[in-house]
Amino acid sequence: MFLDSPIKISFWYIHCQIIKEESTTMTTHFFPLNNVIQDYAWGSYTSLTELFDMPNPDNKPQAEIWMGAHPNGCSKIAVEGNETLLSNFIGTDMAAILGADTAATFGELPYLFKVLCAEKALSVQVHPSKAQAEAGFAKEEAAGIPLSASFRNYKDPNHKPELVFALTPYTAMNGFRDFSEILGFFHQLNISELSALVAELEANQTEQGLSAFFGALLSLEGEVKEACVNKLLAFADANQDDELFALLLTLATQYPGDIGLFSPLILNTLTLNPGDAMFLDACTPHAYIKGTGLEIMANSDNVLRAGLTPKHMDVPELISCTRCVPMPKDEILLAPVVEATRSTTLFRYRISNSAFTVQRQTKH
Repeated sequence: MFLDSPIKISFWYIHCQIIKEESTTMTTHFFPLNNVIQDYAWGSYTSLTELFDMPNPDNKPQAEIWMGAHPNGCSKIAVEGNETLLSNFIGTDMAAILGADTAATFGELPYLFKVLCAEKALSVQVHPSKAQAEAGFAKEEAAGIPLSASFRNYKDPNHKPELVFALTPYTAMNGFRDFSEILGFFHQLNISELSALVAELEANQTEQGLSAFFGALLSLEGEVKEACVNKLLAFADANQDDELFALLLTLATQYPGDIGLFSPLILNTLTLNPGDAMFLDACTPHAYIKGTGLEIMANSDNVLRAGLTPKHMDVPELISCTRCVPMPKDEILLAPVVEATRSTTLFRYRISNSAFTVQRQTKH
């Protein structure tokens, strides 16, 4: 997984080809990475041990290994015997270490590489576009909202397109279902409290209509929300032989009473097999439900949540950053471009983002 520039990050190493202008020579260095492991509550206690023989002496959830230079979890390297933050090392000569083009275009290492291990579902979420992130971050900075505030939406001014590559069976949601599927599910449910919303969507099967439906559903509160969720679970319980409704009941044990329990009926739900890849673009609702995979993204930690979470949800901001259009199912998985030689096969995943390129190689 690498940039189209002199820098390359693998699992535990950073490979730098440092060009010194005064001599026009190139020096190659390999630095072992000392990476942060985030112990988010949804993480797995065993996956990193089983897959990579990494210990878990404190018996904490090991949710994500971060490999990169993000301030919320920056990797460290040893330079001439002294441990230093990767961001500080890059800052000593960004053009030489990242390459002049990358340094000029991004002004930082523009991607973050992770191993993500989900034992429980992550929140349904949307990441803003670059322009939305810049505007939102500037607005919250001007308002003096601390970066650590629980109600803060924007932690940095970057977008966060992502690619996930499954190492184990990997269940996820990505993008809106077709209008006919969404309406079919809600007609089956026949929840009286939602009948007006469903009728409005049926009469207005457009981006604007889906936006209004999604926002209104996420905004339900109090007794109405409770009644809708209870009727959803009663229907799921009566139909738990259906794989989708069985999944919904599992999510209900993790996030009881959460309005995000409707998400599998609105978003495409699928399980990637090991070796499958999927791109998650800005402004697209998605969620990781269970599994371990490699994840690479632009260098950002911006998340606007849409359910399956006890954390802050800003529905108006979320809706303003969500592209409410169905995603065709045949466009969810990302097919690689295959380049074969006598001894190796290269699988290259091309995405509509210049911050990173992803490839894997197998030997014959």
